[in-house]
This record gives sequence, C-alpha cells and structure tokens, in this order.
Amino acid sequence: MNFAQEIKSNTLILRISGDLIGEDSGTRLVETVNEAVSHKVMTCIIDISELRYINSSGIGVLITILTKFRNKGGEVYLMKPSENVKKLLVITKLNAIFHMVQTEEEALQHAKK
Repeated sequence: MNFAQEIKSNTLILRISGDLIGEDSGTRLVETVNEAVSHKVMTCIIDISELRYINSSGIGVLITILTKFRNKGGEVYLMKPSENVKKLLVITKLNAIFHMVQTEEEALQHAKK
C-alpha cells in the first residue's frame, strides 16, 4: 500500500492505493492521523478509489482513524470506493458508520454542516 497526504482547509486528505492489509503501512497511516488530530485537524477525507483490496486488518485501520477523529468531534469521509471495496463495506455494515462521498467538494460540504 502507498498513501499520500495533504492538509487543505483544515482537512486531512489521504489518498490510498494498492492493498490495505494492516502491516507497517497501517501503522504509518495511523501515525499520520495522530499528528493531524494533534494539530486540531477535524476532518479527514480518505480517497480509496485506487484501493484494490482491504482485509480485516485494513478495516481495523479505517475504524481506528474514524475513532480518533470522532473522539475529537471530527469526521471521516471515504471517497470513491471501488465496487469491490463498496461491497465489503456493505457486507460488514461499515457503510452505515462511514460517510461515503464521490468528491472532495461533497465531503467538505458535509463537514461544514
């Protein structure tokens, strides 16, 4: 898995590609989130359009990120999940917990409410 990060309008934007299967990359992702949250970033958009595969450890990473933001009064948005990832989120009922959006603008609009 690879990921890129940027902070825009007090929003952490993570772009994940490859396979999210926990391991070292999951730890680096959580460390990135910890740093953003410590700097009072309240919104996170995770672009998962290039995510090929996610396993239970990867789901755990996403839930950890969600928990860290919500504990601080923030929110996490999953952007453009592929059909395979979307099916997994429905099967695990995580689609009811995460906000799904198609664009950055859509997530930012929700965040302002």
